[in-house]
Amino acid sequence: MTTLRFLGYAGLLLLGAVVAAAGAIVQGAASPLGLVLALAAGAGACWGGALLLGTRAGAALPAAGWGLTVLLLTLTRPRGDFVFAAGAGSYLFLFGGMLLVACCAALAPVRHTASAPARPLFAPRRPVSERRGEPRPPRR
Repeated sequence: MTTLRFLGYAGLLLLGAVVAAAGAIVQGAASPLGLVLALAAGAGACWGGALLLGTRAGAALPAAGWGLTVLLLTLTRPRGDFVFAAGAGSYLFLFGGMLLVACCAALAPVRHTASAPARPLFAPRRPVSERRGEPRPPRR
């Protein structure tokens, strides 16, 4: 893995965390539009990461950063402070957002190489007579 790719992955993880923290604030501040904006930002981070790097990890890392940050924000503080109030908007942001970023990470477009077609890991190889590009053995 190159240094540039590693920095891209780290940046996408951090982007997911920042989007989650900003979304937690925005969804509570502006009722319906803030929730839609926060959910769209989470989906956009995952989809954009996949488009930027062309890998599933590019989509999964913002989703992981988003999920970890949201889960940490659900914890109550020692003095009883909390980020999410008990309401429909908060629950929709938490559970709907987790579902949304997971779907975006799973369905995001990735670049495929045009090399050899993939075969399952434990599948047996095709017999020599069925392989393309190799001469057939003589018949007896």
